Amino acid sequence: MSAAPGKVAATATRLAERTEAFPEVEDVEKRENNPFTDGDWRMLSYAWSGFALRILLVLGTIFSVYQYMQAREEKRIERTLELVELWDQPEYQAAQRSLKRRLTELNARFSADLGRSTTPKELAIFQERIGIEAMKAEGGTMSSDEFLESFDRIVYFLNRVSFCVDGGLCSKDVAEAYFRDFAQSFWGYFAGHIRQERRRGSPNLAKPLEDYVSAAR
Repeated sequence: MSAAPGKVAATATRLAERTEAFPEVEDVEKRENNPFTDGDWRMLSYAWSGFALRILLVLGTIFSVYQYMQAREEKRIERTLELVELWDQPEYQAAQRSLKRRLTELNARFSADLGRSTTPKELAIFQERIGIEAMKAEGGTMSSDEFLESFDRIVYFLNRVSFCVDGGLCSKDVAEAYFRDFAQSFWGYFAGHIRQERRRGSPNLAKPLEDYVSAAR
């Protein structure tokens, strides 16, 4: 059976009303006002005060980092100067004198082996020979045991300098100003002896000192 015409019309009307109940709405983009170009002086005040606050925060952070780095460097310099004070203590001064006296005697004894025009390589070989002779009993007037004690004390100290610099606990520039020349000269004389001792069973003897000298070069 077909539906009554009146009911069909009523249904179509209701469907049309429901369809038209949700009209299409065009998306309208809202333009945000730029507070820095706003005509209201209060908005301008808020915008520039906020900008200034951000700048101050950034500058404050940079200054805090700078102060922190300065404090760390001052602490490094302080630790390095403590090593300088230790180096000036009587036991280390005595060890330096013993070393200098023995090397001076050996350099005078073997000075004839050096020609007038010695190359850097020849000089390095000569110094290593002097260092090996210095560790022998006949290497000088001081007893070998007494000299070995001075030698070990200096190696210990220079290793300590190397640890301090390599670990970032000491100022590298200050340490090099005080100890680099001595460390390089010491290594130049005794590198041969130290390598011999490593082959004899002390593989890490003066390893920090060697690293420090190599880095300084």
